Amino acid sequence: MNGYWGKIRKVDLSIGEISVEEPPESFYRRYLGGSGLIGYYLLKEVPRGADPLGPDNLLIFAAGPVTGVPIAGAGRNTMGAKSPLTGGYGEADVGGFFGAELRHAGFDAVVVRGRSASPVYLWIHEGEAELRPADPLWGSKTLECQEAVRAVLGVKRVRLAMIGPGGEKMVLYACVLNDVTRAAGRTGLGAVMGSKNLKAVAARGRA
Repeated sequence: MNGYWGKIRKVDLSIGEISVEEPPESFYRRYLGGSGLIGYYLLKEVPRGADPLGPDNLLIFAAGPVTGVPIAGAGRNTMGAKSPLTGGYGEADVGGFFGAELRHAGFDAVVVRGRSASPVYLWIHEGEAELRPADPLWGSKTLECQEAVRAVLGVKRVRLAMIGPGGEKMVLYACVLNDVTRAAGRTGLGAVMGSKNLKAVAARGRA
């Protein structure tokens, strides 16, 4: 669809359900990607008065219309949620390779709701997605987490968006890190990720 897959991966951690939403072309013409997608889903699906660290909040990973295109500056993606710092709209954009791998894996965005009963990470690859246990990863720093996930998956170039101990403990200014060194550092998105017991999202496009 002229730069879009036309697929939004939706994950409900409370019940372990993973589905795909396929919006029409008019949806992308209106909201484009990145911040537009985040704003749409937060306004549509987060109930008024929802606790930012509760299961009703969403955590959204959204690519822009040129994310993953091989041109300078096209590696960035956006993350968003209701902010635990302000109680309002929360967004941070971040570089690294995760956004490009998410797009190459077949999705324009990932929308996460609910809270897992135990730590998990989300593995997205070649149009597929699955939740995997992350109990051994809980408490690890981000570099340790990245190395462990790559070893388990056996995929050297898998890219991760992940939290460290600060996010797990729901420190209100915690970041989400892409590729260890790139931080989605605004509005406390790491705390939201920790509140969902979601340690990481791992993505790999077509090999």
